[in-house]
Amino acid sequence: MRPPEIEDRLAPGHWEGDLKDNASAMGTLVERASGYVILVKMNNATATSAVEGFSASLNRMPLLVRKSMTYDQGREMTRHAEITQKTGVAIYFCDPHIPWQRGSNENINGLIRQYLPKGTDLSLHS
Repeated sequence: MRPPEIEDRLAPGHWEGDLKDNASAMGTLVERASGYVILVKMNNATATSAVEGFSASLNRMPLLVRKSMTYDQGREMTRHAEITQKTGVAIYFCDPHIPWQRGSNENINGLIRQYLPKGTDLSLHS
């Protein structure tokens, strides 16, 4: 149950996240109001990598733009409470099989695939 202000996309600081696991793992974060994108290089698609990667990336952002993150039902987020503890970001989850509840992130993932197609080895990139 996300607060209604998140749906409006007027206030900055509300993020959508995802993790792609192909030849290597990459997290994506999209800020809903501005469309600002952060790519998070991860060692693998584990909960530990999600905590470390998402926490480090979010903590590089000013406190004013660290309010919430909406994520899918991926098992890599089983330790979501640790991300909240480390960053102050409230985490909400989409309903199962309803990806349009994080539509900005789904759209960005499609655009990213133009440059980093499925199966790309991200260890070659910084």
